[in-house]
Amino acid sequence: MSSTTVPRLRTRKPTGVIPWPIILIEGEEKSGKSHEAAAFTGSKLTGQAYWLELGEDTADEYANVPGADYLLIDHNGSYQDILSQVEAVHAEAKRAATAKEKPVVLVIDSGSMLWRMLVNWTNERARRSKNGQKVLRQDPDAEVKPSMNLWNDAAERWQRVMYLLRTMPGIVILLARGKEVAAVDGNGDPIPRTKDWRVEAHKSLAFDATVWVRLRRDEQPQIIGARSLKFEVPRSGKPKTLPDFSIENLVFGLMGCSIHNQPKAAPELTGDLAQLWLPKVHKAAEQGVEGLKKLWREVEADEDLSRDEVLVVRAAIEHKAAEVKNPKKFSDPTSDDGARLRAAAAEQQDHDAEYQGDFEKLPPGEFAA
Repeated sequence: MSSTTVPRLRTRKPTGVIPWPIILIEGEEKSGKSHEAAAFTGSKLTGQAYWLELGEDTADEYANVPGADYLLIDHNGSYQDILSQVEAVHAEAKRAATAKEKPVVLVIDSGSMLWRMLVNWTNERARRSKNGQKVLRQDPDAEVKPSMNLWNDAAERWQRVMYLLRTMPGIVILLARGKEVAAVDGNGDPIPRTKDWRVEAHKSLAFDATVWVRLRRDEQPQIIGARSLKFEVPRSGKPKTLPDFSIENLVFGLMGCSIHNQPKAAPELTGDLAQLWLPKVHKAAEQGVEGLKKLWREVEADEDLSRDEVLVVRAAIEHKAAEVKNPKKFSDPTSDDGARLRAAAAEQQDHDAEYQGDFEKLPPGEFAA
């Protein structure tokens, strides 16, 4: 007879509440995308609005749009800093939702420039690679095509941002560039007298958006697609035209979102519970070794963690304690240069080995000061 305990099934009735959307607004240059976003930030139905400007130059001026009311997010242009600022807005949106406040709004202008940054990063990595350097020595003007693993790295960075946007308990307005292009066949050859439309961003962007809006200079605003039970976009491929389009009417009118019915926050998806503790390790390190000791004891007392997960978090604490005791200085710690980071990691492994013996001698729940 097996003594395995059967997990308890946990269920609940669905609420029927409409979640806050991710709205993709794309279109030609000078078609009013940023203007529409700025006007929405002053809505009386929303809370604090934040504007993340990426490679564009309108955010300061567009504060003069009638009704606009947003805070411009500062960042240094690096991917890591941009990601950290999106994480900060995510945390603030979660706080506001928990407090039953009006939804936080995040405008990103633009998703096209975020993807362009990652494309440039990928191409530079390809040129810096051993094979790329070999090709360029023979011909400095040669084309160096990035390998699939480099493109996968870029896609992973894109998805890390999109995951935060998809799980944000607030309203996200994601602007992007779109334009008409020549249609091509399966071999990449142009199809005569046939046009297509291309959104300049990662190919998964349309899947991530709740509503997809297109703005053109000489046409009425169009909804290309929407995930909503309140209104339909024809499946025939013909967009839904909205002559009096505004983001406020789209969110609180057509979609039926309401500040009186806050959607339930989705739990964060994580491969294991240890992942949720790793940011706490960095935070505890700000208080030095004593902060890490306190966290060590908290980890040991957490009954939800498996023994393997406890070991993972303990190893992270040991690693961070070694850094606190004897910090290493690198010439450019924010660089994306893969060779430098790998060299730094190897040096750090040697550095950590100096302290590993001390940790192994200690009883569970404590380590040397």
